[in-house]
Amino acid sequence: MKGVIALSMITIYNKLVYFYRYGQQVMPPVVSIIGRSKSGKTTLVEKLVTELKRRGYHVATIKHAQEIDFTPGKDSWRHLKAGSETTIVVSPDEVVLFKPITTADTFNNICRLLGEDYDIILTEGFKQADTPKIEVRYGVDKTPLKGIKRLVAVVSDESAGKDIRHFSNRDTTKLADLLEEGFIKSQRSRLAVYVNGRPLTLKSFPRKIICNLITSMVSSLKGVKKVSSLDIFIRRNSV
Repeated sequence: MKGVIALSMITIYNKLVYFYRYGQQVMPPVVSIIGRSKSGKTTLVEKLVTELKRRGYHVATIKHAQEIDFTPGKDSWRHLKAGSETTIVVSPDEVVLFKPITTADTFNNICRLLGEDYDIILTEGFKQADTPKIEVRYGVDKTPLKGIKRLVAVVSDESAGKDIRHFSNRDTTKLADLLEEGFIKSQRSRLAVYVNGRPLTLKSFPRKIICNLITSMVSSLKGVKKVSSLDIFIRRNSV
């Protein structure tokens, strides 16, 4: 569907994002609309989403289904059309997230949907994004793309010039070495801070202070042993 991100989110239930509210740690409230088949569950969800959005609240929905089907008129499609900001469809063998996007959504915001649990994210396309790039020059047209910034390597059977790393499409091991040594290992320890949905760029010194301070505070809490990763979400009551 045009204007919708569809992402496989197999690990979505393994990642807990907590809200800090009134001194307690809680997830957003979850209320399940249940009933027999054709009893009007989806219609009620549509009405509630519309009304809660009218009142200024952020609303997401989760739909249990036997198969993933997002064609117009289907229940999952109706959730989004009613105004759900994100809809997750759960089938017996997969979980898929659907999220409408606008021109205001940045590439970084889209990447954030995957969370911080991965060592690396590989994208196909997005040649205008502000990311390191590996250009593949195979097929009928092997002409180099123009205006590409942050090009780190070229995959081609032809020479790429002196100033750029060159690999053939048979050099998967060497390409993986480049990704591992140049990107993965150097960022295994990292801190990501977003304020009001915008990434905050931190230099080394404040990054270390924030990381060490928060880790020390959490490590002192009862039941916490070694902290290898930490997710904190703070929302101040603005209603």
